[in-house]
Amino acid sequence: MGFVPGVTPGKWEKSWTEHERASRRWRRLDLRPVDVAEADALLRSGELDMCLLRGPVDRDVMHLVALYDEVAVAVVAREHPVTAYDEITLADLDGELDVLAAFPELDLPTAIETVAAGSGYVIVPMSLARLHSRKDIEFRPVTDAEEYPVGLAWLRSNDDPDTQGFVGIVRGRTARSSRI
Repeated sequence: MGFVPGVTPGKWEKSWTEHERASRRWRRLDLRPVDVAEADALLRSGELDMCLLRGPVDRDVMHLVALYDEVAVAVVAREHPVTAYDEITLADLDGELDVLAAFPELDLPTAIETVAAGSGYVIVPMSLARLHSRKDIEFRPVTDAEEYPVGLAWLRSNDDPDTQGFVGIVRGRTARSSRI
């Protein structure tokens, strides 16, 4: 199972392990960190059976179980005026440079470095802001920005019992449930 940066598969890995112990099968869940841009291709090629990812997928080809929505945050330099508030709106950033919109070719670490230097802001899921946290930046929730949906995706052609068992786990079934 793949997972994109900032998405933490530990909760489901633990549930899978408990299920496997209860069933006495003892199969491991192999976790693989993947880049956001390659998740779709890795699923389609069969290199991944499933992937925890952000955003939409081609529903004609893949199943998607929505898991949760991540809060959008603005990452700014530590001295930025919006750091005086607990949360902000997009209007609070009017006139500022959206670094990723202006320079879409930048990767996130480079964009955050640009922000830390005092040039603009980036809006990202909170987990990515935490992942790339530094002493010279801060982040604030943006109350009117779209949240980032996180879900479990897998190919429609890959509906084997193990995949369905894991899907049951992310939907809340436990080792004591009768339907895993």
